[in-house]
Amino acid sequence: MKKISLSLLLFILAFNFIQAQEIPSTKNTGGSIKPATSGSNSVFLPRVNNETEDIFMKKEEPKINMRQDKNGLLTEGDRVAAEWKADKKAKGEYAKDQYLGDVKTNGKFVELYCRDHEFVDGDRVKITVNGEVIFNNLALTGSYKPILVTLQSGFNTIEFEALNQGLSGPNTAMLKVFGEDGQQLVSKEWNLLTGAKASLMVVKQ
Repeated sequence: MKKISLSLLLFILAFNFIQAQEIPSTKNTGGSIKPATSGSNSVFLPRVNNETEDIFMKKEEPKINMRQDKNGLLTEGDRVAAEWKADKKAKGEYAKDQYLGDVKTNGKFVELYCRDHEFVDGDRVKITVNGEVIFNNLALTGSYKPILVTLQSGFNTIEFEALNQGLSGPNTAMLKVFGEDGQQLVSKEWNLLTGAKASLMVVKQ
């Protein structure tokens, strides 16, 4: 009987010892159960630095300024807005009549050469000399068209009125004026909205 009791006691002790070796001990911290580790390492789990993990978890996302890029430059929206304002201001100037200056000549006539100086998009003009229409509807193309203007003594006013703005405004043209001797007297450009005029004064001495 003593042998049986001793054997049973040894069996129970051996069983408990095996369980203690196979099952890791646990610690109850804050109501949650975590595997016990040796130092900061566990036999079965990789090392976890809880302090570092908390820092990354709490790190706030950087605030993005949608009005500027990383170099502090204007965004695409700002660029478009700036161009729109500049274009609006330019269009206000184009609505005004434009004076191209005045020249003097001893010749009986001058030759006008004008063409569209930008995209050829169907710009048209009316040309008058001293109030008399000499071209009622002249289309501006990519090449120069010679126009002979006979001068009267004294002041001669030549006007170019924008009849339209083509497919892409404003009405644009390059104007060159040559005297009777073939010398260039004027080289000017105009940018006009519909109805606006560009004028040139030629004085015959």
